Amino acid sequence: MSPVNDFLSGKIYLPSPPAIAIKILETAREDNFTFKALADVIESDPALAARVLKAANSPYYNLACKVTSIEKSLAILGTHAVKNIALSFVICSELKREPYEAFDASNFWRHALSSAVAAELIATLVRAPGKDLFIIALLQDIGILVMHGYRPRYYQRVFNYKDESQLTLPEIERMIFGCDHQEVGAELLKKWLLPEEIYEPIRYHHQETVPPAKYRITTALLSIARDLSSFYNGSEDVDKIRRIKSILDTDFGIHGTAVDTLIESVADSTLELFSVFEITPGTIRPFSQILQEANAGLSELYDSYELQIIELKQAKEKLKKKTEELERANARLHELASRDGLTGVLNYRSFQEAMDREIIRSRRYGKEFSLISFDVDDFKRINTDYGHPAGDLVLIEICKVVGRTIRTTDCFARCGGDEFSVIMPETASDMAQVVAEHLRSCVNDLAIQVDHATIRAKISIGVASYDPTDATMDKKRLILMADRAQAQAKSSGKNRISLCTSTAMSGQTSRVTCG
Repeated sequence: MSPVNDFLSGKIYLPSPPAIAIKILETAREDNFTFKALADVIESDPALAARVLKAANSPYYNLACKVTSIEKSLAILGTHAVKNIALSFVICSELKREPYEAFDASNFWRHALSSAVAAELIATLVRAPGKDLFIIALLQDIGILVMHGYRPRYYQRVFNYKDESQLTLPEIERMIFGCDHQEVGAELLKKWLLPEEIYEPIRYHHQETVPPAKYRITTALLSIARDLSSFYNGSEDVDKIRRIKSILDTDFGIHGTAVDTLIESVADSTLELFSVFEITPGTIRPFSQILQEANAGLSELYDSYELQIIELKQAKEKLKKKTEELERANARLHELASRDGLTGVLNYRSFQEAMDREIIRSRRYGKEFSLISFDVDDFKRINTDYGHPAGDLVLIEICKVVGRTIRTTDCFARCGGDEFSVIMPETASDMAQVVAEHLRSCVNDLAIQVDHATIRAKISIGVASYDPTDATMDKKRLILMADRAQAQAKSSGKNRISLCTSTAMSGQTSRVTCG
């Protein structure tokens, strides 16, 4: 059984169509019915007849003379108007008697009646046929009453999700129940034997799917009426007014004062009918009053406008200053986090990140790059003989020499202790060896004064190159090649350079250059 049928199959208690409503519909369907026949049906319920006469004589219809009988109201207002008034009273009275847990029924009926009034006024403005628009708009959300009455706590989730998400009400209903209030409302009214012209537009009134051609104008008018009602009953969302004006202008060629008058008339006419339907007006008020209150608020704001401009300018300048200070602080923190505290060169983490970037760039552009690794010969002895502060000074001075020797595009990093690396972008192995020899020579000429002693430090250098066409090459292999070359330079007598190639990694001897 479909979800809609679950609501309508009898498993759930639903109000039956009032007998008087059935009689009104049956009488109006007869080909040769008379005003008197329909009047007799309405007058058979004295309370209903009194309310119909009250509505007919209300400012909403603005009749020139007072109507004293249902038959006379039929002659002046027309069969459809009186029939729809009567049906509205009967159905609303029946449904308002039902208890709905945690449901604001007053707000629901305010919204429904505002939609009904708006739909009828819009139809008149755009000269669209609207003989049943009042009752269609009044009952378009009747499915909400049914679904909420069936499982109040579950339906409360629909309201909660609506406030928190961008989904439409029918989308959330289908997600939770498997059907939406449009379907439920249409099927209920169909079961109550209301005409197809009333229940079918309700099935499509949110316009999520294209309605049948004969109901498209009706559903378009219902959409505009729903936005107007929503504006007046709490949201006062100006985007709804902009949308209404845009649709009336684009689709119907109605704009200017005619639209402004319509918007104002909806509130005025709705307020006139609230008492007839015994509905409290809530916070609804005419559009002109909303504008006046907004203008009053703007006037109060204007009194302090100049001071606010000055304050805003000062706040903007303070924010700019704070932002610049924060950016400088972040830059300093980033620098501290990426640099070695002793020597000031890049640290091991920055070296690893630079290697990753250079490998990606090498693969993308097909450019070879080289890696130089070196450490200080006999550095442990220097620390022992001269002390650790002297050893630190040696590292600092060596880093100064290397920093002056390499290019600004090269990446120089301390990888730990007395071990250092230089990444040389777009540099083949032959050129890397030339640079390595120059580094070795510069450090070899370095004389470092410590107290009354002179320390002459030496370095052993390993060189390896990354070939982007070699599928076996990766970061780990390249670093291992440079380390092996450095170790070979160390074992071959120190103060020299050594080159390790891919073939050397496979077992062949790498080349050693002596200092």
